[in-house]
Amino acid sequence: MTLDEVVRGARIRILDIPDQQARAQAIRFGISVGSEVVCIEKIFAGPIVLSRSKQEIAIGRQLAKRIQVELI
Repeated sequence: MTLDEVVRGARIRILDIPDQQARAQAIRFGISVGSEVVCIEKIFAGPIVLSRSKQEIAIGRQLAKRIQVELI
């Protein structure tokens, strides 16, 4: 499943970011393979807001479509 498919409130683990450019963008947001985050908001046709260690991060849909995740 990809990050753009998760539902609000889901706790997820990042499994893979296959695209090197997408991986670099995610690392800038503090997200890497193995990170555990919570989807706190999914804005219609907009970004997905994640929470990690008291930090909220908005990830654009195009980047979210390239990030592989699993529910935990």
